[in-house]
Amino acid sequence: MIGLIVARSKNNVIGKNGNIPWKIKGEQKQFRELTTGNVVIMGRKSYEEIGHPLPNRMNIVVSTTTEYQGDNLVSVKSLEDALLLAKGRDVYISGGYGLFKEALQIVDKMYITEVDLNIEDGDTFFPEFDINDFEVLIGETLGEEVKYTRTFYVRKNELSRFWI
Repeated sequence: MIGLIVARSKNNVIGKNGNIPWKIKGEQKQFRELTTGNVVIMGRKSYEEIGHPLPNRMNIVVSTTTEYQGDNLVSVKSLEDALLLAKGRDVYISGGYGLFKEALQIVDKMYITEVDLNIEDGDTFFPEFDINDFEVLIGETLGEEVKYTRTFYVRKNELSRFWI
């Protein structure tokens, strides 16, 4: 399974000045639950924002300029190389924009947290995609000060496998 996991604002912002533009208690819980024990593929900038390998999962960093090696950490030159390295395991693409844009054509599932904020000065946006390619399942809405809704997208040609 190839999944994509992201949080975006109402106006599609995913980043501002190289960082996620919000800190919402509990918002990243789904990310941890889904990715723990699996493979996370991220770009160099996303990895550098985190600053260390995520625990209890294989971290693959896609970078043409920097190499990373360590416990549960490896770097490759392309998304294709990352997917080959992860073959047979569940994979979650976790950013940034370039990887999201490339992965949109091949993902089976997308876990998108819709954050109830407008970020007026954001500089990184989630790429456009054809929503008609996906079945959309609206999940729970959470959050105290800032609301966010878990939305699950399943590629229509994958839907029969998902429900079986």
